[in-house]
This record gives sequence, structure tokens and C-alpha cells, in this order.
Amino acid sequence: MTTPTYVPGTELDGAAHEDALRVMERLVRHYRDKTTDLADGQWREPVRNYADPDLFRAEIEQVHRRIPLPLALSCELPGPHSYKAIEAAGIPVVITRDGDGRAHAMVNACRHRGAEIVGAGTGSARHLTCPYHAWSYDLRGCLTGVYGEKTFGSVDRAERSLIALPVEERAGIIFVCLTPGLDLDLDAWLGDALPLLEALRLETRHHHSTRLIKGPNWKVVVDGYLEGYHFASLHRTTVFKTNLSNMAAFDAYGPHQRNVFALRPIAEAVSRPSEEWDPATCTGPILWFFPGLAIAGGLRHQTAVSLVFPGRHVGESHTHQLFLLNEPPSSEEEIKSADQARDWFHDVVLDEDYLTGEGVQRGMEALSGTDYVFGRNEPGVQHFHRALNGLMESR
Repeated sequence: MTTPTYVPGTELDGAAHEDALRVMERLVRHYRDKTTDLADGQWREPVRNYADPDLFRAEIEQVHRRIPLPLALSCELPGPHSYKAIEAAGIPVVITRDGDGRAHAMVNACRHRGAEIVGAGTGSARHLTCPYHAWSYDLRGCLTGVYGEKTFGSVDRAERSLIALPVEERAGIIFVCLTPGLDLDLDAWLGDALPLLEALRLETRHHHSTRLIKGPNWKVVVDGYLEGYHFASLHRTTVFKTNLSNMAAFDAYGPHQRNVFALRPIAEAVSRPSEEWDPATCTGPILWFFPGLAIAGGLRHQTAVSLVFPGRHVGESHTHQLFLLNEPPSSEEEIKSADQARDWFHDVVLDEDYLTGEGVQRGMEALSGTDYVFGRNEPGVQHFHRALNGLMESR
């Protein structure tokens, strides 16, 4: 596989630029000292917490279905009358933009016999029409048409509208709560991580593609996104060509976090004055929003976004891998370049990260009654499990 070339693409201004330079300064010190950000101690996580089907169902009910979940990027619904259908934590969801451009979210199930109204993916429509018996709804979810109502019998439109879900759009992401009627309180949920998200200007990006990747248990998958300890071993001929291994800056923001990995050009930046530093070419930030959103490469022209969801059983997950560009490609050459970078990210995740994760999944039964250990050099993984355990205990 041809390793992508990292091209700067997002101009940071003000506080965001100063923050990026401070993070780079931390990485420069780590490079000089051959160190990395460290947790206070090691963390042990019981293997049963990955394999227990009862805990798995409890996590879905108490966490995934009750917090703001990032289910779409604004650029996936680029204008009025657009929509996206997706399944999250076992709930089929359709997100729409009405004629005024406002986002709505509903359970993607017809109120007649429960058929899925819209197939998975994105598109545009003036109405949503169930393929089973042709009941139709507007983009706010209101029932507008009942085929053959004269023979079917009268239908209360308000009672039989689609089930609405709480939804808010912020900084280029559409968040949905999977439980009707719950208070989303998105600003409180995002907290101090919101400025980091706003600085990426995701709402201005071009959605180039989306691919679905099947994987093992969702926590096995998440663990791999939150540390660079494995780069030199697992990604020796891919990621390790551009990223240094076991060298990162870690910051926590409530349940969310940022891991910034050192890229190889940082070796040259060490001897240069900070005024000449370029965080876009020397640092590899991954912004992580709990429980399963990774934004990688947000300072560059190409950005990989991963939405990780638990599957229908404890040993399965689904990742929607989106590839964004700062602007639409304007030539066949640019399209080819974007496709090659997209394919590289996809293949690395599928053939290296998730393939290894499947091996972790197969070994769980044999390791029953034991625990996994996360090192001090894996603060992001520790923070994720601490946040998840804390939320579960508070329910």
C-alpha cells in the first residue's frame, strides 16, 4: 500500500493555533527525552467486561441509548431535503433536513407495521415513503399520506407520525439520543472539548465516501484507537512509516479525550525555532468523543472519521469509516489521490487493527477469569474504561 502524503489543510486561528503549538512543544520534549505522556499507574480490566452478554446489553441500554450519540456529519446531509439512515445500538434511525435546513431524527420504522422506511445510507427526498404499504411522511416525521385510506379506515395523523428522537447539530456533527423525550443537553456533554471540535470546521468539509467495517467487540475496537504503543509492531509497514511509536500527548475532557501522536517530521522540528513549527505536518491528533467517534487528521486536507457502534451481540461491532476532504476534488487526478488515501486508511484498519482484534475476541473464553492490563503509556485506553465504568455506576 502507498502511504498517504500528509498535506496541511485547516488553518487554525487564535486560541486553537496556540493550543496546537503547545501540544507540539510537549511532543518535541518527548522526542528529545524519548518519553510519552503517562497515566499515574497501570489499569486492570476484567476480560469478562468484554465478553459478558448481560453487561453488553446493560451498556447499550444505560449508555448508548441515553447519551448524545454522534450519528452523522453535517456534510453528509449537505442541504434541505437530504437524509441519512443508520442503525445505532440496535435502533434504526433516519436523520433528515427539512426545507429550512433544520435537522430532525426519527426511529426509521413505519407506524403502520414497523417496516424500515429508508435503506441505510444518504440521499435526498421530499417525502419518506414506506416500501411496504406506501404510507408517507414529511421530513419532520409527520404522517402525510395513507395509501387506500378509504378502505383502510381513518388514521390519526399525529398519533401515527414517526417516533421523534432528540437531536442537535453542533460544529459539523449531528448528535441524537436514542431514547425519545430525554434531554440532550449537548453543550454540557461536550464541555471543554467543544472548542477543539469547532476549530476543525467539519461543517465546511466535503464528504468523499463512507465504508462499513465489521469488527469484534466494540470495546476491543475502541481500545485500538486510543494508543500508539502498537504502531511499531502492528503497523510496521504502514502507520509506522509516518508516525513514531509509543510517543503521544494525552488530554482528557470529561469522558472525551485527545491523543496527539508524533509524526516523523518532528525530528527536524526539534532543531528549529517554534515560529517555524507546523503542527499539521508534525503531529497526528485523534479527537475522541465518547463512546465511539474518532476524528483523525483534522489539521490536514484529508480527514478520516470513524463512528464505532456495538453490534447485535457482544462479539460484534460496526464502524462507519467516513473520508472527508477540505473541498471537492476538481480533477480525475485528485479523485484518484483521495481514493488511494481512503483505501489506505480502510485497509490498515480492516487488515491490521480489526484482524488483530478478532484474534483478541477468539482468546476471551480461554482468558476467562483473568484481566487485561493497560500500561502507564496507554492513558487514553485507561481513561475510556474509567469513563465507561463511571457512567455505568451512575445509572
